[in-house]
Amino acid sequence: MSLKAKLEAVVYAAEEPVTLAQLAAIFSEEVLPGLGETASPRAEETGPAGLSPDEDSAPALEEASTEEAQLAEGATPAAESDEKKSARQRDRRVRQALQVVLDELIADYANSERGMEIREIAGGYRMATKPEYHDAVRGFVKSLKPPMKLSLQALETLAVIAYKQPVTAPEVSEIRGVDSGGVLGGLVSRKLITTAGRKPVIGRPILYKTTKEFLLRFGLKDVNDLPSMEEFEKMAGELAESEAEGEVQDAGMRSSEEPASPESSAEAAAEQQELTAPGGAGESNAVAES
Repeated sequence: MSLKAKLEAVVYAAEEPVTLAQLAAIFSEEVLPGLGETASPRAEETGPAGLSPDEDSAPALEEASTEEAQLAEGATPAAESDEKKSARQRDRRVRQALQVVLDELIADYANSERGMEIREIAGGYRMATKPEYHDAVRGFVKSLKPPMKLSLQALETLAVIAYKQPVTAPEVSEIRGVDSGGVLGGLVSRKLITTAGRKPVIGRPILYKTTKEFLLRFGLKDVNDLPSMEEFEKMAGELAESEAEGEVQDAGMRSSEEPASPESSAEAAAEQQELTAPGGAGESNAVAES
């Protein structure tokens, strides 16, 4: 796979604009060999005079090791600054090389009959639709259904059905520990689950299973692509934390927006009237002070 194709894949997959610094951190090892950059030789591989370890160069290697130890102990700030300067130069060369490839990729998108282009936005690069196709994109967006949001209870119920299907409502409630009848109705109305006949037991309760819409919504090939229970528990925990944070923020906003209670307002008005009325506390304090 070419470097250009890799850059295209990264820019497409990124939610935020990708900067050259991020690309350099990812592809520096791939770009440096093409720039003629090589790793510095190690003392154990080549001696100070270019002798290999197989040759009779033990005294030279010992002398080189001693010199390296002395340099390491008494390294000067000038040497450290040289290393930093060299690292900055390598990073600059990597970014310049990536910039050339990015410019070629941008030109490829601009000169072809594609509906996409790569824009430089907020110091980075991001894929976007071309302006001449915005009417088509706007018409498509208007035809979309509103995004589906599932509560933690609905997600738990859906997971039980996905992993245990076909399963009855009493079995789902038993696994979750709470009544799931209302949640099941919501999942059916959203076409994420459907009935799968009746279980051949006393009462013949209805069985439930997931639908094709469920696979489409979660991007699954089939139910065998479901994540493990450990992964699902982690996702459910993250969703619960996000919901709890949202409830705390909403409660804080409501408390800050609520008007003062009638009792507190009445008390404040009485205090103000007492201070400003003739002969009140404010006037008596002033007389006492005089």
